[in-house]
Amino acid sequence: YSYRRCWGSAHVENRKPFWETKKLRELNQAEWESLCDGCGQCCLIRFEDTKTGSVGATSVVCRLFEIESCRCSHYPERHQLVQDCVRLDADSVSDLSWLPNTCAYRLLDEGLPLYEWHPLIAGNGDEIRRAGVSVYGNVISEKNVHPDDLAWQIVRWV
Repeated sequence: YSYRRCWGSAHVENRKPFWETKKLRELNQAEWESLCDGCGQCCLIRFEDTKTGSVGATSVVCRLFEIESCRCSHYPERHQLVQDCVRLDADSVSDLSWLPNTCAYRLLDEGLPLYEWHPLIAGNGDEIRRAGVSVYGNVISEKNVHPDDLAWQIVRWV
């Protein structure tokens, strides 16, 4: 007789990752947080044109942003420390038209796959920098820019 296992490791290997099977609203907190690729683009200071509604991003990041790690230095209390810090959740993703096309939250909201450089797929956080998607090396902290000069820092991100 020959037997074939119907459970165990073979079954686990065939399971799809959570980001391919769940909607944003179905994610637990750990899954939600792991979707952030660390690009830092949501931490860029932006200005909205009051006449047209268009949003322009600067090359300046929030004062809490750690440029080397591309992460928030006070993530748990960011909303208390920075009044206009973005509140990104399953309900707001589709309303934030300025989110980059590479953003995992936006991609999943639109039913699209993650890029190969995403840390969940690549297995590390270095590939995003190599892909040129991260703000790393292209920004300065708002701590180093006079508030009156922020509007002069608007750039076009590729």
